[in-house]
Amino acid sequence: MVDYEFEINFWGDCCNTFSEDQKHFIYGNLMGLTGDQYQFAYNVNNKRILDVGGGPSSMLLKTHNLKEGKVCDPINYPQWTKDRYAYKNISVQVVTGEDMVESGWDEVWLYNVLEHVIDPKKIIKNCLKSGKILRIFEWIDMPPEEGHPHTITQKDLEKWIGQKGHITELNGVNGCYGKAFYGVFTL
Repeated sequence: MVDYEFEINFWGDCCNTFSEDQKHFIYGNLMGLTGDQYQFAYNVNNKRILDVGGGPSSMLLKTHNLKEGKVCDPINYPQWTKDRYAYKNISVQVVTGEDMVESGWDEVWLYNVLEHVIDPKKIIKNCLKSGKILRIFEWIDMPPEEGHPHTITQKDLEKWIGQKGHITELNGVNGCYGKAFYGVFTL
């Protein structure tokens, strides 16, 4: 069972998101995103991008040339986080990835989500229906713990996506520790 209280408590008042924001640049580089390393922003070339599980501090906030963005997340974060998104032409829908119904996006981004959810396979299925490209970064082979009820594996992800991904071991860069699955998948 997923405990959304764990995530709510993790983010607190959503003001200090630095520990997660710095990880976004590791995730993004592995997800094939490019940009200005001095501005800490990815050029997304006028694309429409859906972020599944983006929370109060989506990687979409770290983009420029974003045509349109949307964050689907099951937690109703403070209004000021939604106002910040709106300023960047990013809409927010409070919905689980399992219940999300989307289509027509240029890209779908999924990062550090699947350990936290009810049905990881269903979320992948919904992501595959939502856009032309799936960019993914997920921690794998980690035992379940509070707030993380699933162990995600390379085998499962490749089966669900229908394509081979990449694996890396991160040892502390920007606060990232562990084994991860990543890739850019054309759908």
